[in-house]
Amino acid sequence: MNTKYFDLINQTYYFPQEEFTLNKDNLEFHNIDLMKLVEQYGTPLKFTYLPQISNNINKAKNWFRKSMEKNNYEAKYYYCYCTKSSHFEYVMNEAFKNNIHIETSSAFDINIVENLMASGKINKSTYVICNGFKRDQYIENIARLINNGHKNTIPIIDNYEELDILQDKIKRKFKIGIRIAAEEEPKFEFYTSRLGIGYKNIVQFYKKQIQENKKLELKMLHFFINTGINDNAYYWNELVKCIKVYVALKKECPTLDGLNIGGGFPIKNSLAFEYDYQYMIDEIINQIKIACDEAEVDVPNIFTEFGSYTVGESGGAIYQILYQKQQNDREKWNMIDSSFITTLPDTWAINRRFIMLAINRWNDTYERVLLGGMTCDSDDYYNSEQNMNAIYLPKYNKEKPLYIGFFNTGAYQETIGGYGGLHHCLIPQPKHILIDRDENGILATEIFSEQQTAEDVLKILGYDKK
Repeated sequence: MNTKYFDLINQTYYFPQEEFTLNKDNLEFHNIDLMKLVEQYGTPLKFTYLPQISNNINKAKNWFRKSMEKNNYEAKYYYCYCTKSSHFEYVMNEAFKNNIHIETSSAFDINIVENLMASGKINKSTYVICNGFKRDQYIENIARLINNGHKNTIPIIDNYEELDILQDKIKRKFKIGIRIAAEEEPKFEFYTSRLGIGYKNIVQFYKKQIQENKKLELKMLHFFINTGINDNAYYWNELVKCIKVYVALKKECPTLDGLNIGGGFPIKNSLAFEYDYQYMIDEIINQIKIACDEAEVDVPNIFTEFGSYTVGESGGAIYQILYQKQQNDREKWNMIDSSFITTLPDTWAINRRFIMLAINRWNDTYERVLLGGMTCDSDDYYNSEQNMNAIYLPKYNKEKPLYIGFFNTGAYQETIGGYGGLHHCLIPQPKHILIDRDENGILATEIFSEQQTAEDVLKILGYDKK
């Protein structure tokens, strides 16, 4: 009878997989011995595997290149990184090794852009796409960037008033884009995104406020679907509407030559994950080309703003099972040495699932469990995987420590979790390490941040007045 944890994984999924392999009894991630990390750094532990950022960027660039060649699509593709997924310098340093561009969401993003320029990571040919609702400081910072000569900064107009405010601050001719307010899926509580300008109003807005304005050059139409790029009727219907707006606007505006389809590539959230990236890109490019050819307008340059896709699959977290609580006849709670609410907040806030696997003891028998965090909060738990309504792990044995890993957690978790600040029940922020490879493929690790101490927390709370 197949009762080992390895048997369970092997009969449930195709295993091993590209990034997950087994070395005797222990899990390896991109050929990294995770138990060695545990032995060296302890738990709880956050890690970032930097090469995966470049890997994903170059996969996407290659998919778009192939699709454009296949469809005789005579325009360019620009990969932009969506900074709000992870603003950390180590992410930017790795991402901008790959000749990409940047999308911003708020005022302080522009300070990061200026820092990247000063350090030579990006230059004046890098596109800076400025999205989001723009308050005074964001406007000031965008204007400073453009006034200082960065001509490829493109503020994306989110509402009618932004245009006048930007013109007041910017002293030269500048490029702009317009964001379409997409219609949401029927299951949403509202019908139309709060971001952007309605489909039916965009051409009229251009004619009224932009067409005769010598200070403005409309270069981009921006389109984003909140639920991501998915092969369903909702996505294709919204894409077709967007393309129709582009064609109508292009006929009125010769300078318009960019279509930004936003972000939304999914990342792997289960060993059963399937998604045909090349097919989706082929279909998007094909539909844009067909519509433009029929209307006899030039196809646009394509911009994307991949955030989670860029950085998500580089991140992970490792916890130790500290104790098991048998709460009734059938519920066993494995308690981790940290908190889901504080370290993987999406699991609590939006019921997000990540890949979860045992790090060690793969040759032991398994059992069904629930996972509990350390906070005094009934919502601090993890009770299922993406593809099954259960969690199975090697049986708890207090004489044989068990470690578990959550993978592809690199997007949003640190910023939503309040990196460097206070956390629920004052659970400390875990140690975070960076993992890289040199030109010979040799692994190197370094500590990015130590685990929070009592002194760190008391200082934030005002107890340390020094």
